[in-house]
Amino acid sequence: MSRPRWINWALAAGAGALALTLLLPTSNRTVPKPSAMQENPQKEHASKQRLKVQDIKATDLLTRVDAKQHLGIILDKTNTMTDAQVTRYMKDLQDSHGHMRSIQLMNMDDSSSKRFDRAFKEGSKLEQQKLSHAMNLAKKAVHKRQSFESSSFPLGKEKYFVMGQPSKDGKRAIIALFSQSVLNAVEEHQRKNLRMIPYPREGKFKIESVHPDTLNEITVKTGHDNANASHFYENEIVIRFRQDPGERDMRIIRSDVKTQSARKLGYTYVFRSETMNYKQLRDYFGSKWNPLYMEPHYMYLTNETAAEQPDVPIPNDVLFSDYQWNLPAIETNRGWNITKGNKDVIVAVVDTGVDVNHPDLKGKLLEGYNVVNPGNKPLDDVGHGTHVAGIIGAIVNNNEGVAGMSWYNKVLPVKVLDNSGSGTTYAVAEGIIWAADHGAKVINMSLGNYADAQFLHDAIKYAFDRDIVLIAATGNDNTERPGYPAAYPEVFAVSATDPDMNKASYSNYGDYVDVMAPGSSIASTYPDNQYAALSGTSMASPHVAALAGLIRSLNPDLTNTEVMDLMRQSVIDLGEPGHDKYYGYGQIDVYKALQAASGSSAPLQFWPQHVRQQMDNTMKKYIQ
Repeated sequence: MSRPRWINWALAAGAGALALTLLLPTSNRTVPKPSAMQENPQKEHASKQRLKVQDIKATDLLTRVDAKQHLGIILDKTNTMTDAQVTRYMKDLQDSHGHMRSIQLMNMDDSSSKRFDRAFKEGSKLEQQKLSHAMNLAKKAVHKRQSFESSSFPLGKEKYFVMGQPSKDGKRAIIALFSQSVLNAVEEHQRKNLRMIPYPREGKFKIESVHPDTLNEITVKTGHDNANASHFYENEIVIRFRQDPGERDMRIIRSDVKTQSARKLGYTYVFRSETMNYKQLRDYFGSKWNPLYMEPHYMYLTNETAAEQPDVPIPNDVLFSDYQWNLPAIETNRGWNITKGNKDVIVAVVDTGVDVNHPDLKGKLLEGYNVVNPGNKPLDDVGHGTHVAGIIGAIVNNNEGVAGMSWYNKVLPVKVLDNSGSGTTYAVAEGIIWAADHGAKVINMSLGNYADAQFLHDAIKYAFDRDIVLIAATGNDNTERPGYPAAYPEVFAVSATDPDMNKASYSNYGDYVDVMAPGSSIASTYPDNQYAALSGTSMASPHVAALAGLIRSLNPDLTNTEVMDLMRQSVIDLGEPGHDKYYGYGQIDVYKALQAASGSSAPLQFWPQHVRQQMDNTMKKYIQ
């Protein structure tokens, strides 16, 4: 790989290896103050301990929702398979989902069963008894055509749970043992993130102790329970059939429910009746068509009187409605009516790498680059980069996991931080330049340090001069001190809000902050085909990077500075009117920003720059 001459010079000169880390909350303060007072050590440790426990509970819940969905899929897919096909399918499934340690398929008519096991620690005699008891309870439940879910229990150093589920017709059932090794990973991650142990300790950086202000990583923070939307169209229903209806079936449905047409998005249909309300529609489809699921056609409302809006897409991703409060909060769903992205507009994630085999990211990831070990793939050994990538580009409407903000933009993983979550200035600078040289239109950087390193700034300028939109998280120490790279003038700085649209207690602030985005309890992808709820400005930043990708997909004529200005001006104003140091210009509004960017020409406020750019391009053609 060729590098600009100044990089080689910097390397030869031994440019300072200033450690950069992931961004995380390091306190639990609730009121922003210019000079925040530290809690005493006892109170701070107690609050961090509570936060860690809550984080683990949130991830436990996500793993169970995901597990339940997998059991239903397994029952459906194996129903018509031969024994050989079932064996191959289960082997592939367990190879890609290592936390599925034991799966038992049962035929309730003749009590026959097939069991597929992977090695796991047997644990003590008492632990084995708990496992046997949970399995027996699961068997009793499915024989009664009831679902079963055990509490978590240890086997050796890991936690497990047992889940059982009968088929809809009651003829078959499945019982599975799930490892919750992700809980151990989150707990260890949190102990580092919350500075409950010395950090960073691992990796190639020999650091015994550092000043707390210079260490920023992501914190996994559980959040509040998120209720479903309460408003929906009275005469509409959302249906996913077990098998798509044929033309004859559609004629019958149109006649029965008095509808002229049906709208289809992905696997799902939306029917609007001229005579029936939602309850009547539900009774009709439930009794006559036995669909896979039925639900209201939800809508999201502002507090002002407005004209009728176009239909709002509601993804069928399992965790979306209950856990992804963040996307409706910034009007992402309405924005999808304008654009869902473009595969040619690449968003780079300069981070810890990405789990390239995650099923919710399949087809969305480009090959990427590993700065830490150039001969290897940019695999994520921390979890942070996978979570960031999912916020931007998790597959939408695949009936699995979470929905990303972009349906089509590609994500370019660039691994610059090692398995301790730390990296050098040189590594981060090289990653930025590599992304700039390999097609990135937007670069997300959920990492930082409080030192202003000219070496890193030069790399930022290199990318900025190539018309790339650079997005960075501000940091999570609830401090006004500028964090870098977010505070560089070429970078768009992002701080975090909570579900109440307040500044998140941990989020940094200051005059350099551009906008806010959701950062608390964000559900997203996690390594080993799992999901986790994490918090921090690290989670806020990719929301804005995704928005920049959508804007550039819709209007590729906009320059990087025009995209940044558009995002500043298309916000929900929070705090004091206009720009202020706690909220920047406000929280991003995807729908408003895409409205401003839509059309064949640039928005009016960018007219002079846009016309000048077009004139320059035209002149170049004729001169050459």
